[in-house]
Amino acid sequence: MAGTGAPETAESDASTEVDLSRATILVVDDNQQNLELIQAYLEGLACRIMTAQDGAEAIAIIDRDTPDLVLLDVMMPRMSGFDVCKRVKGGARTKEIVVIMVTALHEVGDMERAVECGCDDFVSKPVNKVELLTRVKGLLRLKLLRQQLSGLLDRGHLGGREGSG
Repeated sequence: MAGTGAPETAESDASTEVDLSRATILVVDDNQQNLELIQAYLEGLACRIMTAQDGAEAIAIIDRDTPDLVLLDVMMPRMSGFDVCKRVKGGARTKEIVVIMVTALHEVGDMERAVECGCDDFVSKPVNKVELLTRVKGLLRLKLLRQQLSGLLDRGHLGGREGSG
């Protein structure tokens, strides 16, 4: 009997899997090597990847082509990651964008400042591929599931499920 349960579990897991191919990630870092490394780490995801080399460029991209998630370096010229995050989270159209700060800063005050700016999570430099992918996939799935739920609520489809008995 245990053998018959495994395929059902795998099948039900597949039916609840979120399609990440619809997602867009913006990677922001002023260091070209860091930018390329993070892009390489994300290649295994089916997501669309965009890049920016400073905070001002990131804001321009976000205004033009709203991503689902931003991997944001903290220390950058022209506009810091803190400033970018605060602006993203303060905008009515952009506040739902997931922001993960990618930082070499390890001081408690820096992390408190990032939280105050509204960031959703942190990844420390040097970036660990497994940690990065785990956080990105988890937060993207959560965001996309929230969007699906919001769409169902907007359309009034939150009744009983057919065939759930």
